Amino acid sequence: MQTIQYENEIVSPSKVVCIGRNYVEHIEELGNEIPENMVVFNKPNSAITDTLYYFSESCRFEGEICFLIVKGKIEALGFGLDLTHADIQNRLKEKGLPWERAKGFDGSAVLSKFVPLRDDIETLHMKLFINETLVQFANYDLMMYKPNVMLSEIQDFMHLEDGDVIMSGTPKGVNTYAEGDRFLGQIYAGEKLLVEKEWIVKKIEPSTFTIK
Repeated sequence: MQTIQYENEIVSPSKVVCIGRNYVEHIEELGNEIPENMVVFNKPNSAITDTLYYFSESCRFEGEICFLIVKGKIEALGFGLDLTHADIQNRLKEKGLPWERAKGFDGSAVLSKFVPLRDDIETLHMKLFINETLVQFANYDLMMYKPNVMLSEIQDFMHLEDGDVIMSGTPKGVNTYAEGDRFLGQIYAGEKLLVEKEWIVKKIEPSTFTIK
């Protein structure tokens, strides 16, 4: 089982629940329609990693604020990268098929450590830098579906186990990346830095995951 770190504990989420198309400018940059309802998809436990790998020239990053669920409530937060095989996803979307092959592959949920959320959730914002250039920014106000709305809608049809993670969607600025790129993800409450995580993109070894 794959794990994440929360304070001094090691937690094994049963799943990662992802919110798609939660920022209007991101929807527009990909040429998608604004959905009538919240878009939800899952990544399995096997997708979780703390290492950022280079998979292919079509693999795309999406920086996100992530929430850890305990006793049915948002307990903590961390920074996450939702990786997507964009070429595969486009083919699946054209045929009206599910996204798991493009979104739920091993190593596609890249997560930082998690810290308790004790600040006003409405003051949260995130930044993602690649090679010291700011490429993504998002805050609470830009979210179409706020965190408590996400939680409520998910729980209408799905039970969340203690330790499950919600990835809250990505703002504009998604792109592909290369081996050796330096990623720096940050989450703030107002001016206070809550979480910071750096990744240097590694070459994936053939034995690491089975990718077809």
